[in-house]
Order: sequence, then structure tokens, then C-alpha cells
Amino acid sequence: MTKRTQAKYKIDRRMGENIWGRPKSPVNSREYAPGQHGQNRRGKLSDFGIQLRAKQKLKGYYGDITEKQFKRVYKDADRRKGDTGEILVGLLESRLDALVYRAKFVPTVFAARQFVNHGHVTVNGQKVNIPSYRVKAGDVVEIREKSRQIPMVLQGIDSNERDVPEYLALENNGTKVTFLRVPVLDEIPYPVQMEPNLIVEFYSR
Repeated sequence: MTKRTQAKYKIDRRMGENIWGRPKSPVNSREYAPGQHGQNRRGKLSDFGIQLRAKQKLKGYYGDITEKQFKRVYKDADRRKGDTGEILVGLLESRLDALVYRAKFVPTVFAARQFVNHGHVTVNGQKVNIPSYRVKAGDVVEIREKSRQIPMVLQGIDSNERDVPEYLALENNGTKVTFLRVPVLDEIPYPVQMEPNLIVEFYSR
């Protein structure tokens, strides 16, 4: 089992929720935190604890984002006019690795980061290997031709676990996608409830 797989399952169990909606999540059978004392940790959370949990859940959902990276995205959202929570999730969905995951190029968000890092995708015809690259409305992301037969890609494209959201337009048998617009919270297909308003409260303390 890889470190990524272990981390993925650990996040699910720590949150007590199947945050990616995957059928193999251990939370489906064990809704408690990891470790020998996991079943005894479900006490009542303080307001701070609830806010922290909301932040950890959203940050964990996007894979290997560090606290520093996540806070940088939050600060960017906070500087913009409008609802900071809505802007935050829109910026996270605009990440290249998030788009690769949403388009079902690969099965998991962890695989999406690795896939981008290894140079398997192009943005508007140019190779981009930075997972945090911010995709703009109208940008076209495509799997490079030599990468389309990778087993992980075939598994992702054929998967029925997730649907491609309406703010993406798939073409070319699922190997090419256009980012139509930055989504709002209600459009993003999170399998569990995300509460970006609590994250705003967390960072505003």
C-alpha cells in the first residue's frame, strides 16, 4: 500500500466521513478515527474545533495541498470582492490537478497531482507540470497523446464512480476538457457537505 493510499484512508477515518465518496473507503464499515483509541475520540467539538475540522476536510479533499498552500489560496480569496467562501472553493476547483480529477482523467485526486507532475497533460497545447497551476475559463486541458493508454487513465475514463460536472465540457472520448467557468459551491460535486463559511470564520479569528 502506498503512502498516498494510506494517507487517503487515514483522512477519511480522521474526519469520520467518506469525503471522496469511494466505495472502498474504510469509513463505510468503521466510522471512527484511526488508532487504538479511535472509538473514544468522538467528543463534542468546540466552535474552534468545528471550524478546524471544516478546514481540514476541505484541504484534505484536494490531496497533498500543504497548510501553507491552502492558506495562500484563502488569502487570495479574501482579497477579492464577493463571498470569500465561494471564491475559495472556486479557486481550489481552478487548480489543474483538481480539473484533471474532475474530468476523470485519473481515478483519484492524489493520482491527479502525480499525473500533472509527470507532464502528462497540456493546457492550451502547452505542457504544464505544476499541479497548482490555475486554469482560467475557456482553457483547454488535454491528455498528451502518448499518455492516453496508461492503465490509470483508462481506469479513470471508464469509471462510473463519479460524473463530470457541468462546468466542464469533455471532448475527444474523454481525453480533452474545456473549463467553461469557475464553479460556485452548489455546482461542485462534493460527496460530503463542505462548509467554506466555517473556514472563513477559522482564519478570521
